[in-house]
Amino acid sequence: MITQRVKFYQTDTFTAGSRLVDMESRSVQANMERTNSLNSGHRACQGCGEALGARYAIDAAMHATDNKIIAVNATGCLEVFSTPYPETSWQIAWIHSLFGNAAAVASGVAEALAVKGDTETRVIAQGGDGGTTDIGFGCLSGMFERNDDVLYICYDNQGYMNTGVQRSSATPPTARTATTMPVGPEPGNVFGTGKDVPRIAMAHDIPYVATATVANLKDLEAKVKKAMSFRGARYIHIFVPCPLGWGSQTYDTIRLARLVVECGLFPLYEAEYGEVIRVIPIRRQVPVEEYLKPQRRFAHLFGKKGNPETIAKLQVMADKNIQKYGLLKKGGEDE
Repeated sequence: MITQRVKFYQTDTFTAGSRLVDMESRSVQANMERTNSLNSGHRACQGCGEALGARYAIDAAMHATDNKIIAVNATGCLEVFSTPYPETSWQIAWIHSLFGNAAAVASGVAEALAVKGDTETRVIAQGGDGGTTDIGFGCLSGMFERNDDVLYICYDNQGYMNTGVQRSSATPPTARTATTMPVGPEPGNVFGTGKDVPRIAMAHDIPYVATATVANLKDLEAKVKKAMSFRGARYIHIFVPCPLGWGSQTYDTIRLARLVVECGLFPLYEAEYGEVIRVIPIRRQVPVEEYLKPQRRFAHLFGKKGNPETIAKLQVMADKNIQKYGLLKKGGEDE
């Protein structure tokens, strides 16, 4: 599957650059055919990666299903900023679940549709990393094990941002949060904790698993549309920077989502029935320092004394991903 044909040009605008690509590959931000499922007027922070990821993911799903979607939303940032009572920014059938049972509620919705004989309406569950990798992990695994006909989307901003920036099991090592302060012999979050949920999803042998970021929206949309072509349990893990929780500039959201891929800490791939079938190679490899420096949650690694030993351990993690997924293929072309 090719999601980008033209390389090394700025083509995602409506200026002259867009003439280099066909209509299907051009920017869709101002396309009148968009459903705008997550509409304007929500309360997300400036530069929120989750709002951008949700808008594109749900619009892509709507496009793939002829606008026949029911979404179940776990408690968290996405739910809070999009539905401050009595208002809502959602223009779809949308259900608010508890923090930890979005997958179970979505499974129930899918079963109810099956009983009614409705094979056209599709179900999506969505939540942040706290409601997915921690509180809702059991319900999510149950959904995978039963192979319920639900697409679960995790918007990963690597912490409990809505409740005060506490650590989650998606928080990376050394990161400062309200519960992993940069003090002691191992400042920030410790090494050796957390969960790689996409790989755990693959271990359930479900039909489709993918990772994506808000820095590559064409790839994100393509993966959501592909997920909707399958029946059964599916999982997409989307990397969504959080300026408030990470201490980054609001204009750096897309940059950070690009750098985390280019340094190797967040590989982009697709898997079907437990096997990786496609990866997006790194086009321009960068050291992990380039990704870490713009974020104040890693500032303790770059003080007067610095902490090169810890940075080197993070680089080892990135290098392992590069080797495991073959991210430095010759030529850097998407397959």
